[in-house]
Amino acid sequence: MAYTSIIPVSRLDNSITYIRNKDKTTKKGQSAGSLEEAIDYAMNRDKTERSIFEDAIGCVCETAYQDMVATKKRYHKMDGVQGFHLVQSFAKGEVTPELAHRIGMELAKRLLQGKYEAVITTHLNTEHYHNHIVFNSVSMEDGKKYHSNSRSYYEDVRKASDALCLKYGLSVIEPKNGKGKSYAQWMAEQDGKPTWRTSIRLDIRDAVAESFTWKQFLDQMKQRGYQWKLNRKYIALKAPGMERYIRLRSLGKNYSEEGIRQWILQPKSRTPAGKEGASRPPKKKLKGIQALYYSYLYQMGVLKQKPKRISPVLRADIRKLDARIEQMEFLQKHQITTREELLVYRIPLEEQVQALTKERKRLYRSEPDSARIGQITEELKPLRKDIRLCIRIEQQSREMEEKMRLAEQIQRQAEQEEQTEKNRQPRTESR
Repeated sequence: MAYTSIIPVSRLDNSITYIRNKDKTTKKGQSAGSLEEAIDYAMNRDKTERSIFEDAIGCVCETAYQDMVATKKRYHKMDGVQGFHLVQSFAKGEVTPELAHRIGMELAKRLLQGKYEAVITTHLNTEHYHNHIVFNSVSMEDGKKYHSNSRSYYEDVRKASDALCLKYGLSVIEPKNGKGKSYAQWMAEQDGKPTWRTSIRLDIRDAVAESFTWKQFLDQMKQRGYQWKLNRKYIALKAPGMERYIRLRSLGKNYSEEGIRQWILQPKSRTPAGKEGASRPPKKKLKGIQALYYSYLYQMGVLKQKPKRISPVLRADIRKLDARIEQMEFLQKHQITTREELLVYRIPLEEQVQALTKERKRLYRSEPDSARIGQITEELKPLRKDIRLCIRIEQQSREMEEKMRLAEQIQRQAEQEEQTEKNRQPRTESR
């Protein structure tokens, strides 16, 4: 069984240096189990004379990079992709170093037809022997460039590799749904280890269980060592120890940003240990602006239960989802259901801010080095945050009411048009 992958490279010199690493291509000394085995091993000329597994096509290993550059200059094609790096990895214990290298050489010859300079090495530094083939992007025969895409991969690279595996009695990877697996994922599965993606999914589940907003979820993942790329069409993340970012949606249907946001909004179990059978108190019916916020989130289509139609007016507000959830949590935490109650809650906060600010101003003049100044600054932060939140809720709840009314009008109009269309159909058919 051989796994193959091919990637374009922009630095041929780095790729060639990497694959010719003697620590990877040199067979390590083996301890003989008996004198007979030691003699047999010593007398095997193929093994004793061939302890380093590297070859070249159309060039010399030691000057491969210079040879490839010379070809590019000859045909005036120094720009773009400089070459390609093909990896062919075998299942643990399925091939000897000699057979692995032979297959790598035959693969390079079949694939490149002698038109492109190439360096072929076999790495023995892991339990899965694997070939590296780095070849020029420009043909030394006619100057044409090699084009690599998904079609050429399956029709040329994968097909040739599978044919060679069958030729030498090796197993072949059966594709699932026409999609391949990453090298790390395939290697992990061969070793019986969980893949990166499995670990990431488990971390996401744990983080979601401890989060009530998207921001909290991101923070939870960061605490677990994850890094994010957020300001892009498709959000990407990188787990601790990973070299590359992967798109969130590549983890599965329910792991897209929208899927996780909905997941976060689902009710979370808070049942204490040993109380699983205890009856839960009935849920309180939401009132006032709490009900407004819940209805708004429902109409946006972000809750588990969804409306028949998701209003485009409200759906466009999805970018403010975190803010809406934060405001909803604030209202529930402080049991605020009306704007009057919101004002009653806010006034004492503003009075506290005014008093603390006055005290700090006095200290700046009389005791500029006082530690109390720093304490006041820290006390002011949560107070001002709550005040800002109250002001936003008051303003934005009115905007939400207006959008809800507009969405209802649009929905009624759409329903009327549908009904009118239904009423017309029988008359049309009777004619």
